[in-house]
This record gives sequence, structure tokens and C-alpha cells, in this order.
Amino acid sequence: MPDEAVREMQGSGATGRVEGHGSIVDAAAGGANHHPQRRILNRILRPGEEKRRTDEYNPAKFGPLTEGVIPPGYREIDRYWVTEGIALVVIARNLETKQTEYLLFEPVLSEFEYELLERLYADLRDVLILEDRDLVTDRRVVLAKRVENLLAEYGITLPDDSFYRLRYYLERNFIGWSRIDALMKDPRIEDISCNGANIPIFLYHRKHQNIKTHISFNEPALNSLAIKLAQRSGKHVSIGSPLVDATLPDGSRLQVALGREVTSRGTSFTIRKFRESPFTPVELMETNTFDIDQLVYFWLAIENNKSLLFVGGTASGKTTSLNAVALFIPPLSKIVSIEDTREITLYHENWVATVTREMPAGAPGATPIGMFELLKAAMRQRPEYILVGEVRGSEAQTLFQAMNTGHTTFSTMHASDVDAAIHRLESAPLNVPRNMLQALDIISVQALTHRGGDRVRRCREIVEIAGVDPNTGNVQVNTVFDYNPVTDTFSYTGRSRIFAAIMEYRGWGLKRLEEELETRRTILRAMLDQGIRDYRSVARIIQTWTISPETVLSSIDDLGELIR
Repeated sequence: MPDEAVREMQGSGATGRVEGHGSIVDAAAGGANHHPQRRILNRILRPGEEKRRTDEYNPAKFGPLTEGVIPPGYREIDRYWVTEGIALVVIARNLETKQTEYLLFEPVLSEFEYELLERLYADLRDVLILEDRDLVTDRRVVLAKRVENLLAEYGITLPDDSFYRLRYYLERNFIGWSRIDALMKDPRIEDISCNGANIPIFLYHRKHQNIKTHISFNEPALNSLAIKLAQRSGKHVSIGSPLVDATLPDGSRLQVALGREVTSRGTSFTIRKFRESPFTPVELMETNTFDIDQLVYFWLAIENNKSLLFVGGTASGKTTSLNAVALFIPPLSKIVSIEDTREITLYHENWVATVTREMPAGAPGATPIGMFELLKAAMRQRPEYILVGEVRGSEAQTLFQAMNTGHTTFSTMHASDVDAAIHRLESAPLNVPRNMLQALDIISVQALTHRGGDRVRRCREIVEIAGVDPNTGNVQVNTVFDYNPVTDTFSYTGRSRIFAAIMEYRGWGLKRLEEELETRRTILRAMLDQGIRDYRSVARIIQTWTISPETVLSSIDDLGELIR
């Protein structure tokens, strides 16, 4: 591996050189062109012959491999481990620029380790072929065994800390995401943005908002990483087709622009990270995105097949909110979701998850499949609920046709408020006729706003579509919930067309409606008080309530017994 590539592997950690060590070429028998590992890597190990260091690195046993000593000119604000003992993040204030920066510290290699890493990387890249029995083994264990075998063939015995430092960089580059691997693993990061060659990577941090890192790529390394990201997403990117939108294996959304064809500063990419488990209604209540009355409103509306549209700006929490309230869908209902990139995650078995397909490269006769085609196909599957990731084109007409024919639909759309949403729905390219808008029941307006020095997500208002005025032709709306930014609270206006329709349909009086609302408040409040927040547990309790309300109410003081 060329010296520049080795530096790329070591990344942000400073290289600590130790004098007196020669190159690995001198240390290993046979010289640089000799590859005795081809024999040993392809040999099947006999039982009991496995090497001793295939276990995960244990910081309690071996101690930390990384020291986070911040350079002069910085003042530390926060620090935490991304990978305990190995990858350390320090949030520090640059005293010259007055900006907050994200400093990533990784293991520092000695001169000998650096040269050995170069040799190991080159040899592993040539012969790292999985055998049949390796396909069911953890890839990190397979890689560790290969490294141990190569070291034995070289005639080198390494101390544990040195071995685990080398193993970290090899895993990071063969299995992980190169120099952004720690960023991908950091749960506090929402967005990773690379704006071009030799430009620092920028992040959106859940606590510290927009923040600059000290990680950057030269042009060849950046192009290589962009191609790697696209390929692992199952997409092709090239100078001929430089733009790619894709979903990474962990569910994160990827956008890549390769080369300088459409971006003058060189290759750029943006990764929008998503949590492994989606937000739940309980978590949205805890973060005050919604209050308990709004969530109970959604619960009763969804249970009674009302259609929802979440609108707002970029990163305002539209899809997060849709995904959370979708947990209120009854457990056996048939659901079809339609998306450009996979973001919706449901705890429902009777769910068909569909995604669009671009024109396949090198596949003559193949056709692209867009949201319009998927929505038409979904209509033939007799779904009770249709979830569309985002409407932005002709599929909007089909979506509203589905509403008008009795299907319950949830979707999201970019718009700043209700008036802007209605105007956009009626305008090209959506072109939804005004009389069809009456089939939409609820619009929830989401916003990314400020509370002191923090940026938070709030529901600005929840509005019901009451119909179209026959005299003026204007769309009539009824505001159900308002947000007060001064007190950071939500208020119920006291009138709801949805509640009135549910009472009429079910034959309830006002007292029965209040009882139903209070029961659901009790369940949500109990989950919050008892620390039940993950989406599987919340979904199981909600689904148990739908099937057997008395079971949940009898366990209200300890809902954990329903999910054990």
C-alpha cells in the first residue's frame, strides 16, 4: 500500500514514529515480493489451532489504546468514547476562530507498526478470500485469524496493545468506512457532510449542532471513498452518472456527487444517519415534540382510519413523526409503504415495504420504477394503510385518489405551513384538484426551531381539513392544537371535527370520548414514567391494548411484565 494510503488509514491520529525499526520488508522472510501467506491463508485450521487474539479488544483488560490530548489553542468542552478505549471524541473550542470543533482521536502507530500495517494491508487485500465456513462467522473474527496467520508466517510476535492497534485500522478499512468509520458509529451525529477535496468534514451533532471536524480527504482518497459508499449501497456511480441517491446498509440516506462534473470543489457526499430503532411516541413526548394530548389525538384518529400529512422544512422531523405515530396502526392491518430510500420502520408483520428503482445500469430492457408505479401497484394489494415517504410529483394525484376511495394514507411533504402545503398540492407537478383535498383529514406542521441555544423539533400546529367552501371555493381548515413558543407548550383549541366524526360513527357521547382519551393518556404516561421507550416494547404494549385492553389496564403499574 502506498505511503499516502497508509496515512489515509491512520487518519486523524498523529503518527508517532519510533526510531530504530526497519521496514517490514526487512523483518519478514522473503522480501516484499514474497507471499508465503497465500499457502497459510488458504489452509483449513484444525480444531484447537485458532489463534488466541480473535476476541474483541477489552479496554478493561488491555487499557485504552488512544489518548485524547488536545492541541494548544483549544479549550475542551466535552469528551466521550465512540468505541471504548479506541476511538475518542473531544468537543473543543478553537480559541483563535471561537468555533467549536469535533476532534477525533484514534490509536497512534509507531514506525514499526506503520510499516507492518502497510505490509498486512497489501497482503490481506491480495488473498483475503472467504471460505465456506467463514460465511457464517463474524467477519472481524475471520480478519483477526488471517492477521494472526500472517504474523506467524512473518515470524513476528506482537504485544497485545500493538496487535489491537493494527487490528483496529484493518477492521476500519476492510469492514468499516475508512476514516469516517467512527463518525458513522457515533450515535450523537445526525448528518455527515463532505463538501469537496481537502475541505474539512462538517457534522450536525445532536448536542452541539453544526460543527467542523479536522478530517479531510485528498482528491484520490475522496473519490475512492465515494465509490465505496455507492457500491456498498448497491448503486453505480461514475463520471458519466455522477449523482447517486441511495440507502446505506445501516439505513442511513446517502447522496453523492462524484468528481468535478457537477461540483466544482470536487467529490461531495452527505450522509443522513438514522437510529437503528426509530423514535416512539413516548420519546417524542419526552423531547416535547408533541405533548400527550396530541399523541392521544393521533392514536384515536389512526385507529379510526383518518389520513395524515406531515409538512415542514428540511430536518424538521416529518418522517420521524410519521414513523412514530404509525405505531398506533392496529396490529393486523395490512400496510404498504412506498419510499425513494428506506426510512420507515414498523413493528407490524402484515407490512409490504417497497422502494423505487432507478434505471438499472447495464440492463437492457429494464425500466425504472417510480413512486407512481409503486402506488398504483399498492392499490391492487387491498391495503388498509398506505404510507408514502414523501410526495413530490404525479404520485400525489394517485395518493389523493386512494384517500377518496377509502384508503387511509400517511405521507410527508416539504412546506412551511398549511397554506403553503395546500398551494403546493394544487400546483405543478403535484396538480391535485381542490375538491380531492377534502379527503385529507389532518395536517401536522413540524418545525426545527430554537429554544435558547438549542435547536429543537416542535409541532407548530395540527390542523383538520373541514372541506371546501361552496361559495368561495376556499379550503376550510380547523386548528386543533397550537404551539406557544414563549412557554414551549401546546394548547387544545376545544374543537375537533375528527372527534365529532368518531363519536358519531361509534355512537359515543362526550363522556365516553373523554374516557377513551383519558385511558390512552394513562397508558402513554405509564410508559414514560416506567422508562419504556424503545419501539419494540412500545409497539407491543399498544398492540396488546388494541387486542385486549383489559390486559394492559390490569398491568398499568408494571407494563414491563407485558414485554418480558
